Amino acid sequence: MSRGHCILSHGFESGPEATKVTALADVAQRLGWSHERPDYTDLDARREISSVGDVPARLQRLIERASDMAARGPLVLAGSSLGAYISAITSLQVPVKGLFLMVPPTTMGPMPALDAAAVPISVVHAWGDELIPAAEVIRWAGERSARLLMVDDEHRLSRHVEASAQAFEALLRSL
Repeated sequence: MSRGHCILSHGFESGPEATKVTALADVAQRLGWSHERPDYTDLDARREISSVGDVPARLQRLIERASDMAARGPLVLAGSSLGAYISAITSLQVPVKGLFLMVPPTTMGPMPALDAAAVPISVVHAWGDELIPAAEVIRWAGERSARLLMVDDEHRLSRHVEASAQAFEALLRSL
């Protein structure tokens, strides 16, 4: 019997087999959570809509899937970059038990500023993130009393995949 379900959303110009979401899926599996990794690559390719594809459609896809899964039991949303953004915004519309956000953008063009439901939140961010200033994420996490792991890395968190997986494990164990 599953403890709950995790939806793991990849970042822009990435995919469901990406290193970080794969590491999170392994953690979820090991701890008895079912999981899925939606594919948003078709929406990310829609550059005629914006430089980061069709963000409203990406968000809607996650809301629909999360709504279906939340009706079945406990749900945790996790994501990297754009995947973190849509996970947090989705939590405002769908009941979730927790959020795991890696390098979350605090702004997304004409979309609403990053916000999230009042649930346990864990954030991993890089001091050297070249796209999202660390100070913005630190402020955002502080306003929500979120767990925050700051690492010496860049936006891709390529040197901290295992540290991210450990932080995700800590979140799942705390729920």
